[in-house]
Amino acid sequence: MPYPMVFIPRRRRLLQGALAASVAPVLAFPARAAAPWPQKAVRLVVGFPPGSSPDALARTVADPLAQALGQPVIVENKVGAAGTIGVNAVAKATDGHTIGLTGNGPLTTAKALNPATPYDVAHDLRPISLVASSPFVLAGSTDMPATDLRGLLAHARAQGDRLSYGSVGPGSGSHLAMELLKTLTGIQAVHVPFPGFPQVATALMGKQIDLSFMIPSIAAPQAKNGRLRMYGVSTAAPFAAFAEVPPIQPALGAGKAFDVASWNAVFGPAGMPQPVAQRLSDEIARILKAPDMRQRLFDQGWQALGTAPDALARKIVDDTAMWGDVIRRTGARSE
Repeated sequence: MPYPMVFIPRRRRLLQGALAASVAPVLAFPARAAAPWPQKAVRLVVGFPPGSSPDALARTVADPLAQALGQPVIVENKVGAAGTIGVNAVAKATDGHTIGLTGNGPLTTAKALNPATPYDVAHDLRPISLVASSPFVLAGSTDMPATDLRGLLAHARAQGDRLSYGSVGPGSGSHLAMELLKTLTGIQAVHVPFPGFPQVATALMGKQIDLSFMIPSIAAPQAKNGRLRMYGVSTAAPFAAFAEVPPIQPALGAGKAFDVASWNAVFGPAGMPQPVAQRLSDEIARILKAPDMRQRLFDQGWQALGTAPDALARKIVDDTAMWGDVIRRTGARSE
């Protein structure tokens, strides 16, 4: 069931009657530059539930995007199948005014995890913009004797398969990040899936599991309260919001790359004309450059981005290749 929210711009651009008549009947996406876009409300589909990170980001950018476009932006939640139902709705849209916002999984790992995924990213979607990125945080139980990352990895290797780690399900970013770390370090922690990060945090604080790659917004408050430890961030560079937590990559040794992030992006159906995608990309970049917006996302644990369409396209290709290799080695499958 959709959960719509409408954002109405303060000023609508009024189409002159003669111009409106000249473009009837209106094509799904206008074929000529003379036909303005958008000509009606824009639907922003999110494949995750209200309150999720993609939903929060969508609702954060929808209002200023409506102001920029001169039309309402309606956030609609089409939930299910790890976000792929929402992405598929955008891929199949023909109304010319539907776009989507999703986390990276449905754009990079979905097909490898489930060959029955009903869309092909390269052929059915048009990249628009990376919106925001955040690392995972490698968190550990306070029962763990190590207090730093190198000590943690040494302890984990010595424990063999006696350690366990939690994730938010097979094929999730938190699962694949740990599987990648296992292949690079030789640790053998056993996977324990949970429905969501709150349940992972509860198990970690209750010492039912030993480790997890968690989102910062869940891990940081509990670490501050001394209920778990944060050992490292998954990105190769330090993350400004958690400057005291080192990147994992330097502790792995020379020649071992570990640069993993959770990111969200805006995209459209493949039939969207390039000028429309470029305009949306430009407007999103402008919105995300505003200091108040950057601070708002920073406070939520995100780094605001706002990239060109080709930068998102390259990111999708690179991450699909990286995670595809991990998925093949581990045999991971989505549920």
